[in-house]
Amino acid sequence: MNVSKLIVCLTGMPGAGKTTIAEALKSKGFDKVTMGDAVRAEAAIRKIDPTGTNLGKLMLELREKNGPGAVAELVKDQIINSKSDVIIIDGVRSLAEVNVLKDIGTVKVLAIHASGEKRFKFLTGRGRSDTPSDRNYMAKRDSREIGVGMSESIALADETISNNNLTIEQLVDAAYNVIKGWMK
Repeated sequence: MNVSKLIVCLTGMPGAGKTTIAEALKSKGFDKVTMGDAVRAEAAIRKIDPTGTNLGKLMLELREKNGPGAVAELVKDQIINSKSDVIIIDGVRSLAEVNVLKDIGTVKVLAIHASGEKRFKFLTGRGRSDTPSDRNYMAKRDSREIGVGMSESIALADETISNNNLTIEQLVDAAYNVIKGWMK
């Protein structure tokens, strides 16, 4: 295990602010690895249209065939080969994924929380292929995420930030301050 690497796992329900934090912290010299990108890359290899429904089915299939830490296994080499001492993992969904990453560095989990109303607003504003079409779809997606262990990773996080009333700058600063504390 390379304990010199700090692996910061961002967890939280879809749209809570994980990607916003991960993108902004690249300017601090941290590398970013996105779990969803690993699933999207696998979808591209398999020539699967990257809709939210299709990506969700693929994520579940990967976990069923290769175990609950399967998506983390897909990003291990990217983390190992990173030149940065701090790697931000965007979108950890389960403790099984956290445990896979513990084999390659010092892992801390930072949960980002936002209300359903805030998350729906954030999700519909970002324009990705998996953007929820309505609240019903978002509720199904939330249930799928909880079903793969998201609630455990949130509940057992090392720190939690509430993103209900923060500006982007405040959110990023809060995350950076937590991570700076972990770097000591």
